[in-house]
Amino acid sequence: MYYLGLDIGSSSIKAALVEEATGRSLGVVQEPKQEMGMYAQKNGWAEQNPEDWWIHCCNAIKRIKKEYHISKTQIKVIGISYQMHGLVVVDHNGVPLRKSIIWCDSRAVNIGNRAFEDLGEEKCASQLLNSPANFTASKLKWVKDNEPNTYQNIYKFMLPGDYIAYKFSNTINTTLSGLSEGILWNFKENDIANMLLDYYGIDRALVPDITETFGVQSVVDKKGEKESGIASGTPIYYRAGDQPNNAVSLNVFNPGEVAATGGTSGVFYAITDNLSVKENARVNNFAHVNHHREKETRIGKLLCINGAGIQYRWLLNNLAVNSYDEMNLMASEVRVGSDGVCLIPFGNGAERMLNNKELGTRIVNVNLNNHHKGHLCRAALEGIAFSFVYGMEILKSDGIQAKVIRAGNDNLFRSEIFATTVATLIDQEIEIYNTTGAIGAARAAGLHNGDLESFGKSIMNNDHVMTFLPLKDKSPYQKAYKNWKYELELILNNV
Repeated sequence: MYYLGLDIGSSSIKAALVEEATGRSLGVVQEPKQEMGMYAQKNGWAEQNPEDWWIHCCNAIKRIKKEYHISKTQIKVIGISYQMHGLVVVDHNGVPLRKSIIWCDSRAVNIGNRAFEDLGEEKCASQLLNSPANFTASKLKWVKDNEPNTYQNIYKFMLPGDYIAYKFSNTINTTLSGLSEGILWNFKENDIANMLLDYYGIDRALVPDITETFGVQSVVDKKGEKESGIASGTPIYYRAGDQPNNAVSLNVFNPGEVAATGGTSGVFYAITDNLSVKENARVNNFAHVNHHREKETRIGKLLCINGAGIQYRWLLNNLAVNSYDEMNLMASEVRVGSDGVCLIPFGNGAERMLNNKELGTRIVNVNLNNHHKGHLCRAALEGIAFSFVYGMEILKSDGIQAKVIRAGNDNLFRSEIFATTVATLIDQEIEIYNTTGAIGAARAAGLHNGDLESFGKSIMNNDHVMTFLPLKDKSPYQKAYKNWKYELELILNNV
């Protein structure tokens, strides 16, 4: 028997099958094979049709069943991971009233900033743990202000994962963790964030019912069976946003445990049991999947670095090289510190951890007689690693003491230079696991029984690849980081 995991991304939908008995991944498929498109009517806007997500989910399920010879009755439960912060609004028939305003859409930035100023930093920090910023609540306020006819016809709003669960089951609900990622949860009052809803003039009746993150959230109905190929009566046992789910995939649940991602952008997602917040603008704070309003506090502190893997990809596309392996080889032939060359890797828009400043990418201290492509490659890997170290310093100032860091075996963490640089400067081992969001969602569907110990052993037994250890001789890394940080602060002081 198998668990099905779905990962609803903005570029594709992934489906994974995991063996119920062992937790071993059978396989993963992606739909569509090319990236999904986005609608951008204006600069800074990003929308997708929620129905497209559902169509690709159904196609992915059909493919994975066929490729692995699985019948619908062999799939026992469903887990869902999804792109965070998106907004889906539906009418009384559950039909979307407009395209989804997704995570990277920035139209509501000014709305959130104004709310933060009017409500006050202390109130937002103590109750919401965040600035309202450009999250789901602020996007819903944008619809209210700019599309009043649409707003008047809204029955419920949903997050992307809520909508997929609804399509399976004809049941509309959400989770506490999901509401917190939309800045719709008041941690002080342990209730929906009426303070923000009242400020925005949003009717509380639009908020879906709240269900547990683990447990029977809904079950597939006859219509869901016909469209998806999953047997009616199959329960949905789990739902979480992509970053909390990535942490679940890496067995990150407890204070001091940190999940790291090194893709196009980079992320540290660190768990704490403390509701005290110093950084409510540079760091976001969400209820983790095992947060419980009465039993225990589990907050995921999310620090995002926009300028991460996209920098290295840019070099791949613009240097006369054939592969990342070639770049890594050239970089490995250059000494730590890249012989003085520094790359400031913030060329992917505003950086939240730099107070939303747009620095661009800067390459400094290049000597045209002595430096070559290898120096650029090493400086890029080091510069991105240094930005992770800089981010960890911010998290430490916000009360995080990392005891373990776990990362997926993808993109930047495949580079020994990158991973060793981070491990050495943070002075912390980095455990690497071969897992994905869809696999994590499938496994998490089995966590309704609360057996975290067996869950963790399953990940260790099936997925552990290697562990990067901090080097004993830290001095060349510390010198290089000091030089990089000096260059960064020169720029920050003049922007």
